[in-house]
Order: sequence, then C-alpha cells, then structure tokens
Amino acid sequence: MDNAAIEEMFETLGPVKIRRMFGGKGIYVDGIILALEVNGEILLKGDAETAQAFEEAGARQWTYEGKGKRVKMPYWSTPEAAWDDPNEMARWVRLAYEAALRSKK
Repeated sequence: MDNAAIEEMFETLGPVKIRRMFGGKGIYVDGIILALEVNGEILLKGDAETAQAFEEAGARQWTYEGKGKRVKMPYWSTPEAAWDDPNEMARWVRLAYEAALRSKK
C-alpha cells in the first residue's frame, strides 16, 4: 500500500508518520506506533480491551511461528467493513490509537 493511501486511511487522527521497518512500514501518530503495513495489509494495534471487538468484526490476530510455537502479536487485520465505509474505518483507527496509548502506560 502506498503512503498516500495509508495517510488517507488514518486522516481522522491527524498527520501520520510512516517509517520502513522489518520489510514493511510502521504507522505512527504523535510518535506512537498504532499500525503496521505488512505485504500490503494494514494491521491495527489491539489489546485486551479491543480484542473481542476485532474478533466479532471478523479480523484475525497477527501471529508468527517462533521457537516451535505460534506467537500472538498485538496487531489485528483491518475489518472488511471498514474498507467500504470511512466512518467505520475512522472507528477502527481510533480504537487502534487508543490501544497504542494504553500500551505506552
């Protein structure tokens, strides 16, 4: 996904910074990472407070194989409904930002 599309996706939060990392991109607001772009997919920050909402929306948690077992990361795929509805997208990026703020505490 190109940077302009990412900036548009997160515009309701204000300006974002996009930095290359681990073969993808980190997406930051106010110096706080709240999403990743990996292989063209946007993964939003989640936590214990938002996990159920992501699951109910059909999102999947990002995992990887580490030392013989699956490791769950605090990032979730963007729910499908958000791609067709700017208001829905704004809701999910706001939830990701709030999760990112909580993780900084």
